[in-house]
Amino acid sequence: MTSSFPENPVLVRALRGGVIESQHRGSWALVDSSGSLLEGAGACEEPIFARSSVKAFQALPLVESGAAERFAYTDSELALALSSHNAEAVHTDGVRAILDRIGLSVTDLQCGPQEPNDPSQRAALRERGEAPTSVHNNCSGKHAGFLALALHLGASVSDYLDPHAEPQLLVRQALADMSGVDSERLWFAIDGCSAPTWRLPLSGLATAFARVANPEGLSVERRAACAWMQRAVAAHPGMIAGEHQRLCTDLARITEGRLFPKIGAEGVYGIGVRGGDRGLALKMDDGVGRGLHALVLALLERFDFATREELVALRTWRGNPITNRAGQEVGSLEVLA
Repeated sequence: MTSSFPENPVLVRALRGGVIESQHRGSWALVDSSGSLLEGAGACEEPIFARSSVKAFQALPLVESGAAERFAYTDSELALALSSHNAEAVHTDGVRAILDRIGLSVTDLQCGPQEPNDPSQRAALRERGEAPTSVHNNCSGKHAGFLALALHLGASVSDYLDPHAEPQLLVRQALADMSGVDSERLWFAIDGCSAPTWRLPLSGLATAFARVANPEGLSVERRAACAWMQRAVAAHPGMIAGEHQRLCTDLARITEGRLFPKIGAEGVYGIGVRGGDRGLALKMDDGVGRGLHALVLALLERFDFATREELVALRTWRGNPITNRAGQEVGSLEVLA
């Protein structure tokens, strides 16, 4: 399958000496939980690979099926199921605890090994002469959840990533329900962690975030699942990402869970605004975090989704000013949204 790339507007540009040095194109969509597009820029209706931004929706079947309750998931462990984590000790210990409880091991994770994103854990592995394993993969919490779901359903744990196996069919339907996109239109490819990654319009991704943060119009079972995920993220923001330079953790912690955030690879971001009936989704064409982070902060400010005090606490994510290694201010980022 091939497709043309949309001609999206410039949303962020870097200035040096008052002159444009580089720029970041992209798109964003703001919706309510009905799926109505309220504002946006760029190709909001063009499908994008949502990557890890959809982990909350991939975890819905874990909760709704009863698997999380059966295997005694804690709030912290549920937050881990939604995470792209740094492989800090609290993350890897949490994944191992889940695997122990469901009677499986790290070798059952099919996400593949990855060096920890956390510098101290990366150094500790090297000092011990140990290679990273799948438990260090930033998606291992999600995969442990898939395994728990497969066991609960009586499905094969060796095929839990098969797009046509029951665990992934349930994921596909959950994402379709939450995004308002027909399941037959949810095309997939393979993600970096070997799981199916879903392709849907940016407006649909924003709708899913609006609904997970404001589930009042959903079924009783889904409202309960969304409420549990909200509590988990609010109570354990460090579990969804980590303590070393992670915007998701900072957003959830500083807003005390009012914002329900999740990043995805290649410049994708989704945010649900609890109590505000709003969902926001962004995609940077170049997949670069610098422009993405700056745009997230600018849109939070524009739509009053964060208070002045919260924006001050989050200011380092704006990327301003640009400094050199000597600490001199040499440029700035300008957001055009």
